[in-house]
Amino acid sequence: MLPSSDGPEADRSKLLRRWGPLAALAVVAVIVLAVLVVGGGSDDDEEAAGDDTPASEAEAPTGAVSWSQAEEEGTTDELTWPETCDQETGRVAIPYLLASECYADVEGDNGGETSPGVTADSIKVVAYVSPESDPVIEYVTQAIANDDTVEQVSETVQGYIDIFNATYQTYGRQVDLEILVGTGSANDEVAARADAVTAAEDMGAFAVLGGPTLTSAFADELAAREVVCIGCTGGDPEFFDERSPYLYSTGPNSDQVLIHLVEYMTKKLAGKPAEFAGDEALTDQERSFGYLWIESNDTSAAQAERFEDLLGEEGIELTESVSYTLDPARLQEQATSVITRLKQAGVTTVVFSGDPVAPGPFTTEATAQDFHPEWVLGPQVLVDTVAFSRTYDQEQWAHAFGPSPLTVKPDQAQRSPFVLYEWFHGELPPAADTSAVIVPNPSLFFSAVSAAGPELTPETLQAGLFARPPTPSYESEPSLSFGDHGFWPYPDYNGVDDVTEIWWDPEATGEDEIGREGTGMWRYVNGGQRYLPGEWTEDLTLFDEEGTETILDAPPEGEVPPEYPSP
Repeated sequence: MLPSSDGPEADRSKLLRRWGPLAALAVVAVIVLAVLVVGGGSDDDEEAAGDDTPASEAEAPTGAVSWSQAEEEGTTDELTWPETCDQETGRVAIPYLLASECYADVEGDNGGETSPGVTADSIKVVAYVSPESDPVIEYVTQAIANDDTVEQVSETVQGYIDIFNATYQTYGRQVDLEILVGTGSANDEVAARADAVTAAEDMGAFAVLGGPTLTSAFADELAAREVVCIGCTGGDPEFFDERSPYLYSTGPNSDQVLIHLVEYMTKKLAGKPAEFAGDEALTDQERSFGYLWIESNDTSAAQAERFEDLLGEEGIELTESVSYTLDPARLQEQATSVITRLKQAGVTTVVFSGDPVAPGPFTTEATAQDFHPEWVLGPQVLVDTVAFSRTYDQEQWAHAFGPSPLTVKPDQAQRSPFVLYEWFHGELPPAADTSAVIVPNPSLFFSAVSAAGPELTPETLQAGLFARPPTPSYESEPSLSFGDHGFWPYPDYNGVDDVTEIWWDPEATGEDEIGREGTGMWRYVNGGQRYLPGEWTEDLTLFDEEGTETILDAPPEGEVPPEYPSP
């Protein structure tokens, strides 16, 4: 069946109609995402990753010699290593689980001005910071208010840059950071392109960290001007590939989430009773899937069709597919119509693909209509966070489960961004709510610079990233890789490869992602075990507390970085 829209285009809010594809929302809530960084490659890491870790055929750039490469070649004692290299672990000596592995020093000069924005002693990097007030972002994040200011965010970005400048191999160069405060809202394409021109031409950036979260125009403009962007809002795999070697993201793209989802549904759900539905009359019925997805433009519609095609290849047919638009003025009206359609179609299991606001009115309306299905997580954004999930109808959400790229974490004070920042600066990050999602972009960039070798260009930066082995899967951190490691049917410019399985417990208590105590927590099955594509099994152990985790009292054994003297 063809995906269908709930309402006419003419009725849509002009503002919300311009919002980018669902994948663009992934960095909206700058206070809740898990830390996603590129990490090392020591012997311990390789053992944790297993002997079956796929190797990349990409070659490391000239002059970039990692600790693991030197060990393999038997040359660790012949090379000179930075003072910040822990030669016991082969990784940078910082209290950070995913610290980069060490890279050897090089003799002679580093090539000087190897690329625009690069000199013999500096690398110009621009960090994009959202404006103080953005009504679009504020609407999406109002349920989990964040009071970090532009000044605090800027100071925190600089603080992390200082940490990595002092500890990572950069071949004689230091990152020269400049802050660019956005001039428009998150979905303003004109302002986004103007800001990209400012970063590239006026500021002379070699690379930019972050960008407007609801348009790909910023990334497109930077790539056209041959400027690297880490964490820019992009699109599908083709979008990144066509703009190679300039764009990278730490999180998975929407197509990768769909591939995981289809495998999950095929092996665990399809052809079996809807045993976790809230209505006993549905629990002995074979699952009948309904797809509820956000429609913002042709890209989101194409994603819905892609999902239906992938299911069809596995012999699974959707009973109903219905879209909605994130229009505050019409969301409740749409909820009434959507839930009526799903219920009348005989859907037992709703697969939700959308933003973190819409499940509120949808679940409330489902209860009002006495419709109690299973709720399965699709390519959603932040719906799998505790902070947002607590705002949904708990009678409905008690039957929510599915795959998620997030990881089970220790409490906020023990999380890597806080520990690392306080270790180096002697105080907590000024932007406490935002620090967890500030870290990934500079961490990835500095790791890539180390892997690029002394001749720093966009091409060597990509070659270095692509040549790195995947990081191991930890209980509290995901596995990341770039390039071709056999996980995906295309070059990978998005870091996270593995996901976990979660279910919602409306009675569990604990901290949410920004440290607030409350009731309702996601439970991570098998202690947060993670799965790469092809690794899902038919085992389905949901809504049973045994073996699950909600939040870790402390980092798991083997996932505590060494202690080092504070500088």
